[in-house]
Amino acid sequence: MSSLPASSHPRWLRLTHWLNALAVLVMVTSGWRIYNASPLYEFSFPASITLGGWLGGALQWHFAAMWLLAFNGLVYLILNLFSGRLKRRFFPVSPRGVLHDLWAALRGRLGHADPSHYNQVQRVAYLFVMVDIALLVISGLVLWKSVQFPLLRELLGGYEGARHVHFIAMALLVAFVAVHLLMVALVPKTLWAMIVGRKEPV
Repeated sequence: MSSLPASSHPRWLRLTHWLNALAVLVMVTSGWRIYNASPLYEFSFPASITLGGWLGGALQWHFAAMWLLAFNGLVYLILNLFSGRLKRRFFPVSPRGVLHDLWAALRGRLGHADPSHYNQVQRVAYLFVMVDIALLVISGLVLWKSVQFPLLRELLGGYEGARHVHFIAMALLVAFVAVHLLMVALVPKTLWAMIVGRKEPV
């Protein structure tokens, strides 16, 4: 008879993770449609991978997902801080440790026995994406309510500067998601852990 290991991902973590995933998917695809209405660079996104159908519809989806991302992300951060999980799972981090784990990963020698234990490459990646999402929200506020946030607007180099910051932060988030999905494909039990809270029965 198989036994089930203790939960590695509590319910609040799994819930906020999947809500964040939904919010990011909606924000990115609707954001691409908004971008197409006034391209910042010399390209546009295929309409088939955008959400909203038209500029007004895309803006509605974008704003709805913005509130979900902001509040859900805040809940995630607060629970991580007050539960002590932020310190336990994401620290310590050092350049030497990151390089060591990255080299081990490239050689296929990085262990994945415990999905709840993050190596230093994962720690840096997750800490980065927290900062990146915060930057997305801040720059998004400037684009949405530029007059109401003059200090933020100036810190980001004006309205046009905020557009560049917002786009680059989005691109980095998409790159993170792509690598994240690749890692899940290589280590499927990490997906199972995020769905049910623990690794597969042993």
